[in-house]
Amino acid sequence: MNLAAATNENLAHISNVLIYSSMAVYLLAFFAHMAEWLFGSRSKVGRTAAALTQQKDSATATPGTVKVQVKGKNGGTTTLERPAVVTRAVAGARDVPDGPGASGGDEQGDLYGRIAVSLTVLAFLVEASGVLTRALSVQRAPWGNMYEFNITFSTVAVAVYLGFMLAKKNIGWLGLPLVTTVLLDLGLAVTVLYTASDQLVPALHSYWLYIHVSTAIFCGAVFYVGAVATLLYLFRDAYESKLASGGQPGKFATSVMERLPAAASLDKFSYRVNAAVFPLWTFTIIAGAIWAGDAWGRYWGWDPKETWSFITWVAYACYLHARATAGWKGRKAAYLALIAFGCWLFNYYGVNIFVTGKHSYAGV
Repeated sequence: MNLAAATNENLAHISNVLIYSSMAVYLLAFFAHMAEWLFGSRSKVGRTAAALTQQKDSATATPGTVKVQVKGKNGGTTTLERPAVVTRAVAGARDVPDGPGASGGDEQGDLYGRIAVSLTVLAFLVEASGVLTRALSVQRAPWGNMYEFNITFSTVAVAVYLGFMLAKKNIGWLGLPLVTTVLLDLGLAVTVLYTASDQLVPALHSYWLYIHVSTAIFCGAVFYVGAVATLLYLFRDAYESKLASGGQPGKFATSVMERLPAAASLDKFSYRVNAAVFPLWTFTIIAGAIWAGDAWGRYWGWDPKETWSFITWVAYACYLHARATAGWKGRKAAYLALIAFGCWLFNYYGVNIFVTGKHSYAGV
């Protein structure tokens, strides 16, 4: 590797233009996703829950009951009252399309959904081109500082989302929070975290940069997807619990919650993605330790970045253990998952910006 390689300012400028252009397309995708949520079809789960709650007859039935007509032996009918039950969809059911764009809804709203996904794909391609040209401008991996990490992280996060979509997973509900987060991430990158294209500090010149940091970025992107699913699960679970207890959520809450999959589906999805990427996060820490041994002559020195990486690992290990423990399933485990992702965020932003250590390569 040529340590004295000059920076190609022309490619660096093109990269900046592409990143700003991707933000413009992401903004259009954001409006399209908003239109889908406003005008698109409700999930089949939501329609089922709404149908069950609408059966209540507040004038003649007692609270928490529904009226059922039963045919008698002589051809007549008898009206009985029975407790209203709100069923939750089977977690992971593949034959039930959930979320925005689910079948059986408004065609115009579903058109907005297709437009939103198309714009998200276009924005992803433009942003990925910006990351690539940034790498070509200095002929190295494009994650040598926080600005480059941010633009690469958001690109990978969108790639994970699109990968699930290509795999025919019904995660249309992720589109709006994802695009919103990407816009905030890129806005932070181009303002507060921006660093001019330049060569790496000597300690980062290693092939482990490609291995260790790339896996850390991918793990963070998947952890982010799991965190969004976990947060939405908490809202959806509270909504379902209120329906099951005979409560009447507000119109706005109902409109939003009925466009999400069942709480059980969100819970299982978040658990599966976190469990799937956890071994890779373990490898990330091990790879970092090996790199530290090559660069600094010791594998572990409780540097702030190393410490918080380990804390994040412990937090996710606790979450996975909690999900396997009967008394900690559901909301308690979900809180642990969000705490774990919070540790990951602090490991990146907090440690890099506010804490001084051997990993202080923030560039801000």
